[in-house]
Amino acid sequence: MSEWLVLSLAMAAACAVVLSIAFFNHRRISEDDDPNETPDVIEYMTMMIGVIYAIVLGLAIAGVWEGRGAAQEYVRQEAQALHEISVRSQVYPAEVRGRIRADVDAYVTYVVDTEWQRMADGEDVTERSGELLEKIRRDVTDYVPQTDHEGQAYQPLVDQVALVDDARNARGQSAGATMPGVVWFGLIAGALVTVGLIFTLQIRRSFREMLLAGLFSALIAFLLFLIWDFDSPFGRGISATAEPFLAQFPHLDLKS
Repeated sequence: MSEWLVLSLAMAAACAVVLSIAFFNHRRISEDDDPNETPDVIEYMTMMIGVIYAIVLGLAIAGVWEGRGAAQEYVRQEAQALHEISVRSQVYPAEVRGRIRADVDAYVTYVVDTEWQRMADGEDVTERSGELLEKIRRDVTDYVPQTDHEGQAYQPLVDQVALVDDARNARGQSAGATMPGVVWFGLIAGALVTVGLIFTLQIRRSFREMLLAGLFSALIAFLLFLIWDFDSPFGRGISATAEPFLAQFPHLDLKS
């Protein structure tokens, strides 16, 4: 199901529930009921709870967006380090250089074409990518430099392999949901309380009040959907992309 369809259904359902409750609640209110009799303390509590919930929503959105940005940065670091390995191996003999670059290309192809989809499903990095990275490590560390120029390039290449390993592990840790279940419970419960409190203000069936109630509930549904969409850095609509790999290795026929 399309994520935009999910969003539309969630917002429509939130509006329908709130408006239905307002409609039936109005039918049980007597004609002589005065909405001005709502205690001031209820208005104050409704306002404060709304403000507190708005702060919580803002922090949740900032948290999942930061997680998505961090995941994208790990991808960029990994792609950049692999590119540096491929370029800096230029000083090595043709046979060694060709082996290093072939193994780097194999690693990138596997990550983008195969492992990326697994991460989109919330799974961790695979053992296969670890094996391909180990081949790159062996290519770099097993070669004994023959000249001073090669010796100067050796340690930087080893360091770049370590950067790839670190970025790969961080990328794997970023896969899947970032928001704990207890936080989701708080967000949903807070939404129900916040929307429910508007009925303590004795909403009438005027067009203006019904419109505002519907828009308010739709906004809450949209913000919760936004948090859910960002919650999986590799798996949903506005997710981390493999663009750094595509930019650094344009010669590869990658699917993404």
